Amino acid sequence: MNIRSRSTFIDRKSACLLTTMLCIVSALLTGCNEEKKPIDIKRPNKDPFPSTYEAKSHPQWAVINATVLTGTGERLESASILVKDGKITAVGNQLDIPAGTQTIDAQGKWLTPGLIDVHSHMGVYSAPDTVNNADGNEMTEPVTAQVWAEHSIWPQDPQFEKSIAGGITTLQILPGSGNLIGGRGVTVKNVPSVTVQGMKFPHAPYSLKMACGENPKTVYGSRTQAPSTRMGNMAGFRSAWIDAQEYKLQWDDYIAKANNGDADAKPPKRDLKLETLQGVLEGEIRIHNHCYRADEMAQMIDMSHEFGYRITAFHHAVEAYKLAPKLAQEGICGVVWADWWGFKQEAADMVRQNLALLEDAGACAIIHSDDPIEVQHLNQEISKAMTAGNKLGLNITREKAIQWATLNPAKSLGLDKLIGSIEAGKNADIVLWDGDPFSVYTHAEQVWIDGVQHYDLHNPKLRPTSDFNLGLQP
Repeated sequence: MNIRSRSTFIDRKSACLLTTMLCIVSALLTGCNEEKKPIDIKRPNKDPFPSTYEAKSHPQWAVINATVLTGTGERLESASILVKDGKITAVGNQLDIPAGTQTIDAQGKWLTPGLIDVHSHMGVYSAPDTVNNADGNEMTEPVTAQVWAEHSIWPQDPQFEKSIAGGITTLQILPGSGNLIGGRGVTVKNVPSVTVQGMKFPHAPYSLKMACGENPKTVYGSRTQAPSTRMGNMAGFRSAWIDAQEYKLQWDDYIAKANNGDADAKPPKRDLKLETLQGVLEGEIRIHNHCYRADEMAQMIDMSHEFGYRITAFHHAVEAYKLAPKLAQEGICGVVWADWWGFKQEAADMVRQNLALLEDAGACAIIHSDDPIEVQHLNQEISKAMTAGNKLGLNITREKAIQWATLNPAKSLGLDKLIGSIEAGKNADIVLWDGDPFSVYTHAEQVWIDGVQHYDLHNPKLRPTSDFNLGLQP
């Protein structure tokens, strides 16, 4: 080894020793093996307007001797249920009813899960129907993903109390269909409240309302602000998703840098419109898509594949029967009327067996109202659709048909682990009918939400009305 290399070796050895000593001193001062603190990643609050609804505790009660449609495809005769503190604790025949339990004898009556309407504009198009109460369509540009239906809901809308008389316990309130992307929908419990937060279903996923077809291409007075053709509709959708993908990449890049310790990483500027679309791309927000024609549904499915998101449901899907196997394959619900059709060209090619044909194909079949009157007799709408299917020879049973307004809509809302069926452990959203709920002569007699009675046909004190109505009624 020459002198130069030996000197270099000694210098390196000394440097290593010095580095080791500095590390020891640093450890003594800051704590041994202390890990570097991660950067606080500032992400937008995903629920800045949280639900304030709380289920009330209550004593145990029971219904006995009822015909129970569980919502799971079963019918139980002379059966009983037990409920305590908002939950169903037991259901079946020959239940052991503890002494002292408040008991309702339902001999000759039927029990079902609370009905769910996944397409409502109550609260955003409130009664009385005036321009002042028309808050469902933000028709200022084709894509208004930044608006949220809950910020338009008037909790005192008298239409809510009418719907609970029809057995409706849960509703999805959506913006209108004037825009390509109309904004976020919200799921609410059909309970009286001063604020919309007091109605919001706790932790329910948000939805995004989209609309294809005639509405978004025709509702604007100015053709300079909106598409005027169906190809313009598709181009508008795709442009919005391209912007959303870019926004998501900006956030992904920021988070990656922050997680790697980059102290200079800065989050992108918030964009409320793209924030909602990003939520769809990340699987947190569910698309409920107004779409009548089968060919347009197929195009929307292709577009969802292009941009990597899922469609939860097609609403008003008058031609869903033409595409039923495809909807089953894609896991997309068909949300339809029993026999409402013909009010515009794209709603013309309808068959009354639509819902039953979706069921027969193995698709998720759902009845909906989109109307404050029809929602009051959704049970009869189910009956019409079931009857039409059975006349075609599809053999749709009551046990299966009740799912069109209970378990299936609960699945589309991401709430089927909580509502939609009468099973132990689920929320006690229950309707007692004074007869066969598929009969035109039957009424919802009593309605419970989370085990608390909110309606009684025979008790005026349990037929609540909003403050708005108090000055108008005798």
